[in-house]
Amino acid sequence: MLRVGIVAGEPSGDQLGASLIQGLRERVPDVQITAMAGPQMRRAGCLEVAGIESLSVMGLVEVMRHYPRLRRLRNTLLQQFLELKPDVFVGIDVPDFVLHMERKLKAAGIPTVHVVCPQVWAWRAGRIPAMRRAITRLLTLFPFETTFLAAHGIEARFVGHPLADRIPMEVDRAAAQASLGLTPGNAPVVVLLPGSRRQETQLHLPLFLAAAKVLLLRLPDCRFLLGVVNESAAQQATVLAARAGIALQIVIGQSIAALSAADAALCVSGTITLEAALTKTPTVVAYKMSPVTYALLRRLVRVNYIALPNLLLGTPVIPEYIQAEATPENLATALFDWLRDKARVLAFRSECLRLHQMLRNNAGAAAAEAILALLREQAVRVRLPGEKA
Repeated sequence: MLRVGIVAGEPSGDQLGASLIQGLRERVPDVQITAMAGPQMRRAGCLEVAGIESLSVMGLVEVMRHYPRLRRLRNTLLQQFLELKPDVFVGIDVPDFVLHMERKLKAAGIPTVHVVCPQVWAWRAGRIPAMRRAITRLLTLFPFETTFLAAHGIEARFVGHPLADRIPMEVDRAAAQASLGLTPGNAPVVVLLPGSRRQETQLHLPLFLAAAKVLLLRLPDCRFLLGVVNESAAQQATVLAARAGIALQIVIGQSIAALSAADAALCVSGTITLEAALTKTPTVVAYKMSPVTYALLRRLVRVNYIALPNLLLGTPVIPEYIQAEATPENLATALFDWLRDKARVLAFRSECLRLHQMLRNNAGAAAAEAILALLREQAVRVRLPGEKA
């Protein structure tokens, strides 16, 4: 029986993990998967040893504050996987958490696969030697990363992004609106997506609501959706929206549906910007963080953009507002411009289609195939599909 250990972090890692689990089960139906998992991975089928919610910490300073707890969790998981001795261990994203585990497991003779290239092409390139020691095979979501990694002696395979497989090339906005119970009409729909982590929501939700209030002064008939990850966030949002005097519909755990229904989106930086691009939804990105974290990142980061679509396309198709620039007035103006410029929207959607085609690669299947190929190369003791007993 093939035994696979997986550690994922954040909702985006949960999506990737679920896609990988599905790909593995299609090829090895009796595979045994033990994982630090989120809700999507649980539904895909695994033995959960911890929840990804434990890693929902953002910012350099904030991570340092939680470091003792995170270290204890990492050590506990490491011991569990050393005792389990899986045929392969897969770390998904969260490199600061899993690279140490991968190095220890690889030293113990367990092949290690890391999914999602750490952004060493953007900052902290000093991690590259540690990656070489820890990772047997790296699976990238974006094609340019394989060339960068090869130049630094790291073997990598491009597998594509499961979001590009999941989201249709052409979104039916009328159907998406109907699925969320929105009545047909010409009034524009704007979705607010203030982040999946508690700290992100606390920083961005009041700002996003203030921007919505400014936008209403220009477009009184504008309708608002608010995407949140769970019921707790929905309760918090309901209170804050009532205080701000903003009428909106809250959508829980359906960011793609909310984006598909919207004429424009206001969201934080992260995987959500890729969802916005793949649904071809005109988007404005805003991001705030603690002043200390921001000052540190300004010194370390070597890229020109924070939104993934801008990085991948090499051009700012999505307007970005960071720290002091992220004001209600700036964000409302940027949303208003999207809603009033049809030619710009068409050009944006054309660029997003190009990005979609670049990333669609049946990612779950490609990742599963890459892992099984690695096991064959490593002469792992399990019998894989197509091999004789």
